[in-house]
Amino acid sequence: MMRGSLAELEAVVTVASRGGFRAAARELGVSSSALSQQIASLEARLGIRLFNRTTRSVTLSSAGEQFVAEVTPALAAIRSAIDLADEHRSEPSGTLRINTALGAARMILTPLVLEYLHRYPQMNVEVLTEGALVDINAQGFDAGVRILETVPPDMIAIPVGRTIRPAIVGSPAYFEGREKPLVPADLNAHRCIRARMASGSIYRWEFEKRGEAFTIDVPGPLILDESDLMLRAAREGAGLAYLNEWQVADDVAAGRLIQVLGDWTPPYPGLCLYYPGRRHLPAKLRAFVDLIHEINRREGE
Repeated sequence: MMRGSLAELEAVVTVASRGGFRAAARELGVSSSALSQQIASLEARLGIRLFNRTTRSVTLSSAGEQFVAEVTPALAAIRSAIDLADEHRSEPSGTLRINTALGAARMILTPLVLEYLHRYPQMNVEVLTEGALVDINAQGFDAGVRILETVPPDMIAIPVGRTIRPAIVGSPAYFEGREKPLVPADLNAHRCIRARMASGSIYRWEFEKRGEAFTIDVPGPLILDESDLMLRAAREGAGLAYLNEWQVADDVAAGRLIQVLGDWTPPYPGLCLYYPGRRHLPAKLRAFVDLIHEINRREGE
């Protein structure tokens, strides 16, 4: 007799990878109490404790570490078999889980995710946003969407849409009584809205002209960690912001923001969908990849 159902095994591996019941329950779409009960039931049948639980932490026991090490590749093989069987379906179904940054999610939502849902009504899409790069394989995601330079080298990467171009902008009110910067060095005399990265470091503004690339740690009293807040602060005249051109295009066209140093901020490779290399793609992911290729061809015409 099977001493652990597939759902129970998935529960153990997910709690181990997420480091707690609450995060694992969100990923699996169940309540924390139901997840805890699943694992307790499995532990009772096995006669061992898989996790050491305290009020502050959940860690694998020595038996749990060995159990997870043995079960994880077996579950991967089962998922692969299910994916292969799923390829015979005429239409993909299930849930496609994508990890990305918040700004990237805004860029792909309308042209890609919503179109995908329209074409495949049996599909669900879950987009989770995190500033820091995560191990999509270990965290149970089907794919990630990030800018090309951050994609891990062992992943298959497919361009999503066109290149991205930075834009340095400020409001008309900000420029009253101030000279517009003509070269990046002029920024030292300006108030800049600085960006705190997910890593904790302050972003150094990037510039390039005539093949020469360099960065500047710009001055400014305001530090934010979210691009929408930076955009709002720039509109209110708090200083200059370094954002993506697509994000400020409407404001620039309407005169709410003024773009400067445009000849110093050339475009760079944009977003990529990435996923682990594998011989067979699940039907749900293959359909998503096909849609990206279709959109890329259309935009290239």
